[in-house]
Amino acid sequence: MKATLKEIQPRKILVRSTNWIGDAIMTTPAVRTIRENFPAAEITVLAQPWMADVFAASPHVDRIIHYRKKDEHTGLSGMLRLSRELQTMHFDMAILLQNAFEAALLAKMAGIPVRAGYKRDARSLLLTHGVPIRAEIRRKHQVFYYQALLADLGLTCGSDQLFLQHDDKDLEFARNLRKGLGADLVIGLNPGAAYGPAKCWPAERYGLLAAGLHRLNGAKFLVFGTSADKETIDVITGYGPGFIRGLAGKTTLAQAMALISVCDAFVTNDSGLMHVAAATGTPLAAVFGSTDATATGPFSDRAVVVQKELACRPCLKKKCKLDFRCMLDISVDEVSRAVLGLLEK
Repeated sequence: MKATLKEIQPRKILVRSTNWIGDAIMTTPAVRTIRENFPAAEITVLAQPWMADVFAASPHVDRIIHYRKKDEHTGLSGMLRLSRELQTMHFDMAILLQNAFEAALLAKMAGIPVRAGYKRDARSLLLTHGVPIRAEIRRKHQVFYYQALLADLGLTCGSDQLFLQHDDKDLEFARNLRKGLGADLVIGLNPGAAYGPAKCWPAERYGLLAAGLHRLNGAKFLVFGTSADKETIDVITGYGPGFIRGLAGKTTLAQAMALISVCDAFVTNDSGLMHVAAATGTPLAAVFGSTDATATGPFSDRAVVVQKELACRPCLKKKCKLDFRCMLDISVDEVSRAVLGLLEK
């Protein structure tokens, strides 16, 4: 009979992270579960550089290795190079939170003797401890998807609560920036989403929302996003140059996460930063269009999902091929009431 992961008691564990910020946040309870089951092991996370900050200050992780797929680890030669690097580190076990075939292949190439993950993407033969996905897990939130993997591998799962810890320097940056705004009430806005425009509430409505809330309670606003979001953010700041500040490309992910933690509320599309707000306990209103809030909504009791019940949603499409009603039917007043309700609580 094959030994369970707990019976193996590895000294060095490689955890293959998911590739997107939101997905990585949703794995944080699973990463904590790995630490709690193997308190003496050295735990290393292999992650894409753009989302490694999710784990940078975590006490559940000892080390982070960047998987630079666009640089030295690109293509088959890059994967071979990375596999040789991993081989020199003598990992006893790889736990693959990422679902891809490539994750299992890389662990095999690196000579890691114990390779555990879900049996999917035609990778079953590459896993020594493969787990089938239970039908009931597909109907639950993604947090339970990752925890269920570990439970089926024989580990004891503790809290399902999201976990995010900030470095002191990033928190100091966030507190100083907030203080410089000179406002009693600071609300974050996140108008972007990596998956595509079908997840994005119109920029003009974010601007109208900010203008209305400012008139009502004097709130000031921080608009989060990367350099690619600058045009969208410029539209929003145009509705209130004196009380809306754009942060397009002006912060690291770690700084943005710390800033979200010091906001009084957060308004966002379905995105990675939505999950950051959920993990930090910041009250948040999440505007949902094409995607499924049951599976990937904010995992927080301080969150409100604003969405329309339509026959065509969730379609999970990047672009709407109909009339974009799922977003256009959500009014500024609806989102404003959601935010005010959160602030009252």
